[in-house]
Amino acid sequence: MPVIAPIIRIVDVAHVRFAAPDLTMMRGFLNDFGFETFEEGGRLYGRGCDGRAFVHVTEPGEARFLAVGLRAASLADLETLASAEGVPVETLEEPGGGHVVRLVDPDGHRVEVVAGQDVRAPAPPLTDPPRNTAAAKPRLRAPLRLRNAPAHIQRIGHAVLRVRDFRSSEAWYKARFGLITSDEVEAAKGVPLGAFLRCDRGDVPSDHHTLFLAELPGPPGLLHAAFEVANLDDLMLGHQHLKAAGRKPAWGVGRHIMGSQIFDYWLDPFGNELEHWTDGDLFTAADPPQKQTFQALLAVQWGSPHPMQAGRLAPPAGLVGFLMALRLRLARLFRRKPEGTPT
Repeated sequence: MPVIAPIIRIVDVAHVRFAAPDLTMMRGFLNDFGFETFEEGGRLYGRGCDGRAFVHVTEPGEARFLAVGLRAASLADLETLASAEGVPVETLEEPGGGHVVRLVDPDGHRVEVVAGQDVRAPAPPLTDPPRNTAAAKPRLRAPLRLRNAPAHIQRIGHAVLRVRDFRSSEAWYKARFGLITSDEVEAAKGVPLGAFLRCDRGDVPSDHHTLFLAELPGPPGLLHAAFEVANLDDLMLGHQHLKAAGRKPAWGVGRHIMGSQIFDYWLDPFGNELEHWTDGDLFTAADPPQKQTFQALLAVQWGSPHPMQAGRLAPPAGLVGFLMALRLRLARLFRRKPEGTPT
């Protein structure tokens, strides 16, 4: 079968967009989560340390997910995409300016492809202090003292979307944006549940996944959005800060198998799930796709694989609900009820 070239190749995820009935309440959470927040044009924005104008947007309205943003390499790519899709290239009337092509995927998710935004000089990144290990002890006569504070959001890393038909959605995203598979997840041999997709940047390393598409029961929507923090200490300080602030945890802390990142998931006041992560895998286009099992998706290298509340699985929400739904689907395939499923 001949390989069909994509319309363009995106270079990263750009932002996620939500609606919420109370921007003040959302702002309090975003500040605790580690964003720098500001309001403009009636919208609430969150940005990280990478110099991008924003990576999180909240508009007034009934609480819901609105759109995922993807970043094109150039305005010329936006024009190519717009021509192929029969839609205009529009001026992006938001902080940072630039241009946008607005599409709708097979499940009704709004996809905002942006280019040409202004980028500030990034903030100096937090650096890891020297670490003493059994193999080497570079920190000598210098005690380690960490400051209690929210985590430092560096950038947006990926988004996870629930879709009705994985193969149809996969084809749509790959044909338009040149995404390539890192890991495809199967419930059983030949029964795909979804895939971790990354940007094709040639020899330039890309995150293990920019989008994860998952075919699951329930309406399409965002399962979670993930934001890189400075390092492990920063993630743990952020965890401590969110816990002290009374924010609602979803899952963590632990280390995934696929992607390898250390993770920590939290729910905003309107039920949207956001992830802190650090130390994830990077691949180039030369790295081939892998097949992974449902069990590998559920498992962790360390940490708790499932949040539990009074001996029962937490109610379906975000990634927790995603994992629970996967267990139920796998059970149906083998016509049995999984152990520990709530009655």
